[in-house]
Amino acid sequence: MAILGKRNTLPIVRQAPPGYYLDGGTHGEILLPGRYVPTGAMPGGTIDVFVYRDSEDRLVATTETPLVMVGEFGFLRVVSELPAIGAFLDWGLEKDLLLPRREYAGGIRTGGHALVHVMLDERSDRIVATARLSRHLNLTPAAYTEGQAVKLIVESETPLGYKAIVNNAHLGLLYRAELAGPLSIGQVLDGFIRTVRPDGKIDLGLDPAGHRRLGPLADQILAALKTAGGQLPYHDGSSPEEIRAALGMSKKAFKQAIGVLYRERRIVIEPTGIRL
Repeated sequence: MAILGKRNTLPIVRQAPPGYYLDGGTHGEILLPGRYVPTGAMPGGTIDVFVYRDSEDRLVATTETPLVMVGEFGFLRVVSELPAIGAFLDWGLEKDLLLPRREYAGGIRTGGHALVHVMLDERSDRIVATARLSRHLNLTPAAYTEGQAVKLIVESETPLGYKAIVNNAHLGLLYRAELAGPLSIGQVLDGFIRTVRPDGKIDLGLDPAGHRRLGPLADQILAALKTAGGQLPYHDGSSPEEIRAALGMSKKAFKQAIGVLYRERRIVIEPTGIRL
């Protein structure tokens, strides 16, 4: 059965002038318009498609992939707004995504962006967005492990740093002191679990956690040194932004990794940088 708002692999039933009709199970036949039919597709085969509703509220398929699917969070551009209805968001498909007026949270303006969750509206069975994010976060205890790689979306700024949505499910915190510079709301990042506290709160980082990270980071610095001819101009006085841009790690991680290399007598640390 086709699942609305998700990618589906569906059988191709028949060809018609508008395109191919796919077997949507209990949803009946679903049209894949001809402009989306890939070369080589034919009745009797299957095809990977995204299923949603067109402007006339009919189920339709596309081989395009939206920026956000049902159950996910995304930072989408506001294309237009009708005060009595809501805002329309660009999610990468021909038909814009509706953010109903009742699902607003804070200011929405045309040309700006909104951090939203995409869901199926129970009343209309249509795909819509909501900016009321807290209702769609997982409040059950997280089962992440220390050092686990995760996908992050920056949700808001706090005095301690930035709250981020973890794997489209939980909320965690990136500490400002460990960041190379400011982040922006809606920014998508690769991150790591620092720890899951007894109270369920999640601490996050942009580098792997613990001593296990230092070996790979030390190897990364050695490789950069060799590529640069044996010397790099990064030291204790270098800015976090410089180190992040050049080596892809925080200044704290850099200092810990070069400490390992120094103790192993593999580098020399000088006032102006490091060298083999």
